[in-house]
Amino acid sequence: MNTETVKIDENNIDSRIIEKAGGIIKKGGLVAFPTETVYGLGGDALNPDSSKKIYAAKGRPSDNPLIVHIYRLEDLYKIVEEVPEKAGKIMDAFWPGPLTLIFKKKDIVPKETTGGLDTVAVRFPIHPTAMAFIEAAGGFVAAPSANLSGRPSPTLAKYVCEDLNGRVDMIIDGGNIPIGLESTIVDMTSEIPQILRPGFVSKEMLEEVIGEVGVDPTLLDVNCKDRPKAPGMRYRHYAPKADMTIVRGEGERVVAKINELGQNNKGCTVLCVREHESMYPGLNLKVVGSEKDNEEIAANLYKVLRECDDENVSVILSESFSDKGIGSAVMNRLIKAAGHKIMDV
Repeated sequence: MNTETVKIDENNIDSRIIEKAGGIIKKGGLVAFPTETVYGLGGDALNPDSSKKIYAAKGRPSDNPLIVHIYRLEDLYKIVEEVPEKAGKIMDAFWPGPLTLIFKKKDIVPKETTGGLDTVAVRFPIHPTAMAFIEAAGGFVAAPSANLSGRPSPTLAKYVCEDLNGRVDMIIDGGNIPIGLESTIVDMTSEIPQILRPGFVSKEMLEEVIGEVGVDPTLLDVNCKDRPKAPGMRYRHYAPKADMTIVRGEGERVVAKINELGQNNKGCTVLCVREHESMYPGLNLKVVGSEKDNEEIAANLYKVLRECDDENVSVILSESFSDKGIGSAVMNRLIKAAGHKIMDV
């Protein structure tokens, strides 16, 4: 397959590109496209063959559900059985935006899209290119992140090309992605809504709107054997090629331990906050952002992991970061990227 890569300006969207991309989806093809979270790999959500193509292109287990993206709110009611009152309040507060909600599905959504489940994950993105593309594609686009399964999600089109060139029909290059982590996923089918994947919309933000929100107990359970209800719940995700360890604990102890480990492994790279940059003399560093700005760390995390792959880094030692707000999502992705390999000091 020849993959066409086209650049687009979200402030001056070329309708010809969008219409061509939408036509590819309608014919059963695949298109990678930018969103506000990460690049997505899109196919027709209502076409079971398209969903099969997405799984094949990513090398993704077929029981790992896909997220259905819509471009207008009224389309939600075409694919879900009911919208609970709490879901309506959350939608009013955070849609369009980086939030995915899980509902009971209607039969129009094939189980090839939902990983065999009777529920469907739905997102209403706010990115202008994504919204225009979804409309042109018919209104229902199934889209996981546009990377090979298990790799760090792409926040630049060059990493989409690296993973999926020759596997998809088109890549829409929309430049750098602003948020840099996948959407928050909340299961609305239980009495108390459950966070299945943390993201930009935090537990605290949700609870301000609807009260109590739970966190699925299997979220960080590497040994969980249950069928995943949402992407990223069971399989190793977001992982660089290098062997990665998170060093967690009080600040000075973390720095001391990373220095000790680093001196014994000159080929390693250290992931750290900007404030600690001078504390690792002689070691290769990747600065992910300021310890005072979790959103900056979130936006840079996948890019830094991809850079480690570009540089053939064999060992990564990472500081642990704040888990406040979007920091909980950062740590969720970091722990999964390290295969739950954590050293407490």
